Amino acid sequence: MRPSGKRQKRIAAQAVAAAALAAVLVALAPVTTPAYSLEDRVQRVVLENGLRVLLVERHTSPTVSFYIRHLVGAVDEAEGQTGTAHLLEHMLFKGTRTIGTKNFKEEARVLKRVRASGAALDRERMKGARADEAELRRLAQDLKELQNEAKEWAVENEIDRLYTENGSVDLNASTGQDVTTYKVSLPSNRIELWARIEADRMTNPVLREFYTERDVVMEERRQTYESVPARKLSELFLATAFTASPYRRPVIGWPSDIAYLSPDTLEAFFKQYHSPANTVIAIVGDIHAGKTLELVKTYFGRIPAHPPKVRRVTEEPPQNGQKRIELVADASPSLIIGWHKPTLPSFEDYVFDVIEALLSKGRTSRLHRAVVQGKQIAEEVSAVNGMPGARYANLFMITGTPRHPHGADELEEAVYGELEKLKKEPVKKQELEKIVNQLRAEFIRELNSNAGLASRLSYYEIIAGDYRYMTRYIEMIEKVTPKDIMEAAKKYLIEENRTVAVLRKKVMP
Repeated sequence: MRPSGKRQKRIAAQAVAAAALAAVLVALAPVTTPAYSLEDRVQRVVLENGLRVLLVERHTSPTVSFYIRHLVGAVDEAEGQTGTAHLLEHMLFKGTRTIGTKNFKEEARVLKRVRASGAALDRERMKGARADEAELRRLAQDLKELQNEAKEWAVENEIDRLYTENGSVDLNASTGQDVTTYKVSLPSNRIELWARIEADRMTNPVLREFYTERDVVMEERRQTYESVPARKLSELFLATAFTASPYRRPVIGWPSDIAYLSPDTLEAFFKQYHSPANTVIAIVGDIHAGKTLELVKTYFGRIPAHPPKVRRVTEEPPQNGQKRIELVADASPSLIIGWHKPTLPSFEDYVFDVIEALLSKGRTSRLHRAVVQGKQIAEEVSAVNGMPGARYANLFMITGTPRHPHGADELEEAVYGELEKLKKEPVKKQELEKIVNQLRAEFIRELNSNAGLASRLSYYEIIAGDYRYMTRYIEMIEKVTPKDIMEAAKKYLIEENRTVAVLRKKVMP
């Protein structure tokens, strides 16, 4: 799953100019503390095995928020194995050798047979039309019986139960194109419980109930992608917009790949990418930084070091002509338009954050005033920068839903009209200042909670390689000029660089 709402990069990345920063940090320290920077409050430690730890003491409530982020997502999957990262996220809630089992020695014996049976069934299924139907039935029955036997040794949902019984809030995980995240908030006297569970999960996971969970993901895909026209349109859009980049893949995976993912594939993926050197942990809340760090070292420091794999992905070649795709479905029309652009830390990425805000942040934004309120041809229209991820060159996107009786074509032309204004008319100083103020205010709101701060710190440490990227954000946004906006619009928001996806309502006979 991708982080909710608009792209996490923008909503997380705002660092404050001096006055706003002081306001944010009131929540981070006693009111008697003089003005200081956020960087002074963050303790960053790299363990010997490469694990990066970020700690912030914040004694506003007796709670602590934990974020574990691994620099791995759909972009890291091998061809033919899409969906690996997402399925692995599911499987890591199934427990470990000590959590989720009544007797792991006995359970392991059965799980070995389950794995062999499942592999045999998959091999026969791969034959397609040449598969022996009687053999398929026999193997399927054998797998079912072994799975039932394995269940006798398993304790279902024990990780969830342990956390729930100890007062957890917001226990969740997500997989995106770039990053896999595990998060939870707990009472401050439960820090060691968290360390014990999560270090064990990083060391000794057990992929129990594998084939059952694989079926769950297949059903999830049918219900949330193939049966939801808007999601299907987004999937087709990304597969069309990107020719070579791994961003063309759906995070959940393609059906033909998910159906044959194996425990061996997931275990190899886990060992390669869930290593300490590929992980960031952020801990924010009612902690004693020194004592908490010692707990982290005790539990996570003993995880063996494993150098991260050198990543090289195929770069997306320049697009030299418009791409269009249409989806016909029994659903209301909708529109997606995207343009290729650089990612962070390019200055142009900051410029597109400003363009996004100009076009669609709030009811006074340009697209809302012109297309929703003015011409009244859209139910909603919004812009978002940096889709579908931030590790590699990405897209600036505009999406919208036309208002009956207007169609997607009319909405598309109205959008282009607003973009032409960006190319020809310098943004007024007052409008630009309002955008900076909005971004600053949003930054303050986002950091009000322990979880919000832990989320942002860990995200930028893992994506940008340095959490301090966020502390420079507003400073960079303030450097964006009307000329920068015009030049970026002229360079990137052009016909030959865009991809258009249209959902048209199926005409019933």
